[in-house]
Amino acid sequence: MWISSIVPIRKKNGQLRVCVDFRDLNNVCPKDDFPLPIAEPMIDATTGHEALSFMDGSSGYNQIGMAPADEELMTFRTPKGIYCYKVMPFGLKNVGATYQRAMQKIFDNMLQKNVECYIDDLVVKSKKRENHFHDLRKVFERLRRY
Repeated sequence: MWISSIVPIRKKNGQLRVCVDFRDLNNVCPKDDFPLPIAEPMIDATTGHEALSFMDGSSGYNQIGMAPADEELMTFRTPKGIYCYKVMPFGLKNVGATYQRAMQKIFDNMLQKNVECYIDDLVVKSKKRENHFHDLRKVFERLRRY
């Protein structure tokens, strides 16, 4: 069984955040070479659109379930016991690539048309302002499906 430790991290506001230290696990995991998009062309692709909405996937990584075979690797120890993640936690080597792959699958036919996606950040763009609510509705419907 693989067991990681927790570490307290002080946030900018002085509060503590408890994180799982996945460094040892990350060192032995192969890297997922799924290519992340380059931000500059995505930014350039918003030119000429009258309406833009920017969205951040709140706790986005936690929306993706772990493969049951990998849950054991997500085990961590706390003073109150031993637990494991059932969803993809922040801090793993390949979470960015995994999340980007999922978002590209979800928004496949919308990307580079009215959606740009960089990991958990989405931009919904509309050539005409009057179409923007329709475009947003399509994005939200797609997200609800997954």
